[in-house]
Amino acid sequence: QVKLVESGGGLVQPGGSLRLSCVASGSIASIGAMAWYRQAPGKQRELVASITTGGNTNYANSVKGRFTISRDNAKNTAYLQMNSLKPEDTAVYSCKAIIQVVTRLYDYWGQGTQVTVSS
Repeated sequence: QVKLVESGGGLVQPGGSLRLSCVASGSIASIGAMAWYRQAPGKQRELVASITTGGNTNYANSVKGRFTISRDNAKNTAYLQMNSLKPEDTAVYSCKAIIQVVTRLYDYWGQGTQVTVSS
């Protein structure tokens, strides 16, 4: 059984920072691309940032220059460093990973962590 668990969300003032973590555990043969998504109330889920096994990254235009995605392959963990946070960044942030279990690839999602940016 494979699980993704996010942590690090919370309430922060505009201009502040948060660091999200996503840890994968279980019967994992390997982990491919990892990504962070977010969904605000009444809006569709959107891709925030993604990172390949080799470290190539991609960001939504709305977070470029403010957010940084990284990963520690030895710890099966992805991070999202969020700086200069804005009220419009408020959302539930979820982690997704492509994980090899035995010989097959699966998409796994975490349960999400709430990020609220408000004064």
